[in-house]
Amino acid sequence: MIRYQVGQRIKELRQYRGISQEKFALDAGIDRTYIASVESGKRNISVVNLAKIWKTLGVTAKEFFNSPIFEGEQQT
Repeated sequence: MIRYQVGQRIKELRQYRGISQEKFALDAGIDRTYIASVESGKRNISVVNLAKIWKTLGVTAKEFFNSPIFEGEQQT
C-alpha cells in the first residue's frame, strides 16, 4: 500500500538523521500525531504536507522516491 510505503520512507529518513518525531514535527510545522499516523500508514498525506516533509528532511521528491521501499508492486 502506497500510504505505508510513504510512511516507512519518511520514518527511515527521519531516523537516519537521528531526529525524534516530536522534533521533526516541530521543524516541519506539522502536528506530531499527524506524523505518527503518516509513518504508520494510517493517514493519507497531502501533497502540501509531503513537500514540507521533503524540505525538512533536505531531500527532493526524486531522492525521496528513489528507494527500494517503492520497488515492486504498489497497491492503492
